[in-house]
Parts: sequence; C-alpha cells; structure tokens
Amino acid sequence: MRKLFIILWGTMLFGTLLVGCKDEESYADKKEKERKAISAFISRSPLILTTSEGQVLLNTSKIKPISQTVFEAKDCTTDVDANEYVLFANTGIYMQIVRKGTGEKLKHGETKRVLCRYWEWNILGDSLQTSDKVTYYLPSPEILDVSNNSGTITASFNVTGETDGAMYMAYGSTTVPAGWIVPLSYVNLGRQNEDGVALVRLIVPHSQGTADATSNVYPCFYEISYEAMRD
Repeated sequence: MRKLFIILWGTMLFGTLLVGCKDEESYADKKEKERKAISAFISRSPLILTTSEGQVLLNTSKIKPISQTVFEAKDCTTDVDANEYVLFANTGIYMQIVRKGTGEKLKHGETKRVLCRYWEWNILGDSLQTSDKVTYYLPSPEILDVSNNSGTITASFNVTGETDGAMYMAYGSTTVPAGWIVPLSYVNLGRQNEDGVALVRLIVPHSQGTADATSNVYPCFYEISYEAMRD
C-alpha cells in the first residue's frame, strides 16, 4: 500500500510539474505572439486604422523606428512626416511626438492636473478598444494627477464617481499605465491655443499597459493628448 501511495504521489507531482511547464510555455507563446503582432503593425504600409463604423482614426505611412540615442540627438523630437517613432529599448515602448504642446515641461517638485483625450487600439485584436472621444464620453475626459518627484514622474487617474473617464470605466483602476507616463518627460503641459496641446502616439507592450493588457498579454496603440487644467 505504501509503495502504491508513493507511485500515485509521484504521478501527481509529475502531472503538476507538467502543467506548470505548459503554463510557462503558454506565456512564452503569448509574448512571442505579441512580438510578432507589434513587428507586423510597424511594417504595415500604409498604416490605416478605422473603427467598425468606418471612421478613420489614422492613415499614415509605414512606421520608421529610431533609437533613443538618435532621438536625444534631435532634441527629443520625432519627424512626423517620416513617421518616426523612438524605441525605448528597456521597455519596448515606441513613441511619436506629434506636437510638443504649449507651455513648459513639468518641473521638479511640481504637481499638475492634466486633461487627456485618447483612443486605444488593440493591436492583437486589430480593433478600437476604448476611447473618450466617442459621444458618450465627451463630457468626461481622462483627468490625471501628475507629479514630478526629483525627476521621477508619477500619475493617477482622478476619479470622482460622477464624471469618470473611459479608462476608469473600462478597467476600474486609478493606476495610469506606465506607457502613458513616458511622454510626460518630453512634452509640455500647457493650455490649448492655436498651436495645439501636446499630442503623442504610442505602441505599448503588455508589460507597460493596463492590468488587463498585462494579464492577457496584448499590446495597444494609443493616440493621447495632454493639456494642463486651469488651477
């Protein structure tokens, strides 16, 4: 009987280890699928994104990645006509600065409330996922409380329970995706004028995205504007 118990226990342990290996392989497969999806997205020419209703969100040429070294040598700008995106190799985020915006960058020790308008494209699903530019959310843009603490920028969604934005309503979290915070080191946070507020486009891998993107391993493409709110 003792020998039978040992055999059964050994069989169960082997089965548990096998399941664990399969889970690990499954995550690796998902990451590889994501990598291929991002590569294919970057290579699309022309890059045209439309909603299910036929609204054109973006119609542009093939993305041209540049290194962070080149980006910094160009005074932290990207050539929109050439459709340049800087790749932050340590995170896998790609960023295009369409407009640097009015005003100034967030200073050390400074805190601002920032209004954002955005749309979020699921690259794996090849479809619009969420947006606060749709009619329902027009009265409720995303509001970020942003702080610069000795060069480290942090942000959280400001939630009142009455006019919450699409991101909070979709994902139920006040945590701002890491990918959304990256541009805040490079754009200006001012008010709207004839030059327009800061506008960026981002390719955000799952590890830098929402909790949902992280757990389900999918990348997203974002277009986001940043505007300082009145004090």
